[in-house]
Amino acid sequence: MIKQIKIKVYGQVQMVMFRDSVRRQAKKLGLTGWVKNEPDDTVQIFAEGDEEGLKELVKWCYNGPVLARVDKIDVEWGEATGKFDKFKIE
Repeated sequence: MIKQIKIKVYGQVQMVMFRDSVRRQAKKLGLTGWVKNEPDDTVQIFAEGDEEGLKELVKWCYNGPVLARVDKIDVEWGEATGKFDKFKIE
């Protein structure tokens, strides 16, 4: 079943290749959507795809790339819109 997820990642997550790593992980999992840095030094992720792939992305976000330090994440599930055809960095 196709679902949607919004993830907000807190910690040392900017300037550590977090967005590019999320994009590569999402592509590997077959997800669509976007990732972007926010002014409050968090990273926002909006992804759609298979529920299992989304769960894997959430699990991955708890650690992130090698240089990142993830303090916490917020996760919000929803219904997919189907409006994305790839996963991109905004």
